[in-house]
Amino acid sequence: MKSIRLTLSVLAILCAFTASAQNNSSSYKTAIGVKFYPGALTIKHFVKETAALEGIAYFSSKGFRITGLYELHYDLLQVEGLKWYVGPGAHVGFYDDKYYDGNTYFGIDGILGIDYKITGAPLNLSLDWNPSFEFGTNSAGFNSYGGLSIRFAF
Repeated sequence: MKSIRLTLSVLAILCAFTASAQNNSSSYKTAIGVKFYPGALTIKHFVKETAALEGIAYFSSKGFRITGLYELHYDLLQVEGLKWYVGPGAHVGFYDDKYYDGNTYFGIDGILGIDYKITGAPLNLSLDWNPSFEFGTNSAGFNSYGGLSIRFAF
């Protein structure tokens, strides 16, 4: 619970300090926020106009997982600020659970989703599916994550 409060406090401070430097267009360079299902922190940064790096840190009562993704973004339905994206990635997880060998595991990821930057507001929303394949654990195999991300864009 302390880590959630600390995270929310840091996000609020970032929002306050960057509010004056907002880009109110339908595009953004960097966005930071939260992702629901499972609970996570997310940061997305565009390295080119159509390519972004996304980092996701998932937290649970048994440990955490860090995922890195490379996403290619494409316009969707000629709606300003609306894009679809796809890309590869990888993850590593650290858990205190009897079902994982050595409490550490890794895998490869993919992502498919839609991304919307609200014009005139520093808000970015995305909805995605994040399939992955685990290696080196008793529960090796296919997993599926994904969900709704709400980010502060700057």
